[in-house]
Amino acid sequence: MSQGLQWYIIRVQVGREERIRQNLITRIKQAGLEDKVPEVLLPVENVSDIKAGKRRVSKRKLFPGYLLIHMEVDDGVWFVLRETPGFGDFVGGGDTPVPMSEDELQRIRGKMEESKEKPKLSISFKPGDRVKIKQGHFENFDGEIEEVNAEKGVVKVSVTIFGRATQVEVEYWEVEQI
Repeated sequence: MSQGLQWYIIRVQVGREERIRQNLITRIKQAGLEDKVPEVLLPVENVSDIKAGKRRVSKRKLFPGYLLIHMEVDDGVWFVLRETPGFGDFVGGGDTPVPMSEDELQRIRGKMEESKEKPKLSISFKPGDRVKIKQGHFENFDGEIEEVNAEKGVVKVSVTIFGRATQVEVEYWEVEQI
């Protein structure tokens, strides 16, 4: 049954991923299986947003309800995983777990590393939202979001100026939802 160390995806209870990860690590250490399960990973990315006029960086789970586990499949490890509260099952179905491809793993790790260097912007607006512009040349104008560009951190808002709909581009933090 042993296939050597490989990465697998496991389902866990949503909202309790970090606690289940810590429980798994503790139980693996207690069972003396650190050599067969060297790493349990919760994939997260850093996101930047502005609340109450302050920029803050927080962590957002890339795959809520899932953990990545680097392990060797054997009966002892299987038992420890199954007996951990909150553990669901392996992704891939069937009787034996299906390992992740190296490409998938590198893509996920790359996304995590990229967000450490430059946090992704978290823009909660979507096209069709009604907003009011708080700052700049168009302060106090009401409008509707036409387009959101998360890469640049700007939104295009359609405002009515002199009876005509005009599209203006403003920073995402310069608008507030009505």
